Amino acid sequence: MSELLMIAIGTAFINNVVLSQFLGLCPFLGVSKKMDTAAGMGAAVIFVITISSLITGAIYQFILVPLDVTYLQTIVFILVIAALVQFVEMVLKKISPALYQALGVYLPLITTNCAVLGVALLNVQNGYNILEGVVNGFATAFGFTVAIVLMAGIREKIEYNDVPESFKGSPIVLLTACLMAIAFFGFSGLK
Repeated sequence: MSELLMIAIGTAFINNVVLSQFLGLCPFLGVSKKMDTAAGMGAAVIFVITISSLITGAIYQFILVPLDVTYLQTIVFILVIAALVQFVEMVLKKISPALYQALGVYLPLITTNCAVLGVALLNVQNGYNILEGVVNGFATAFGFTVAIVLMAGIREKIEYNDVPESFKGSPIVLLTACLMAIAFFGFSGLK
């Protein structure tokens, strides 16, 4: 149990997928303008990464390894992720059309979000069993959600600040992300 807790804390905060590994930057920077859309994207990413970690772990362990076709893992993982994102897209369109519209093009981009595929591949690379892979996937998605919601909150506050003209727009966002990465680096002493 303590090993699962260490995986979760290490993945969510110490090796944060966005601020430490620099995966998933496109939705992080693109959807972090408003708290509502950031939280919605975070929830969608939590669902997709957690479920894809479970499914890809099971497929790898019970199909690819016994058949000795592990070289197909990337293709299989991409297909699983694409199917899950399509499912999330259909559910959001039905349940919350406003959130579906707010996420716009970034929702289908979860399919190509390198963080989702990266988690599936890292689960295999680190030799995690299915439970450890799901914990790693959930913690990764939780860390992504924490980072994107924090960024959205900061960006909403920045709108009301007097920012020099040369820093308006992308420069202040990238500087903020840099400072967040430095702050999350402080968690590295937790190991």
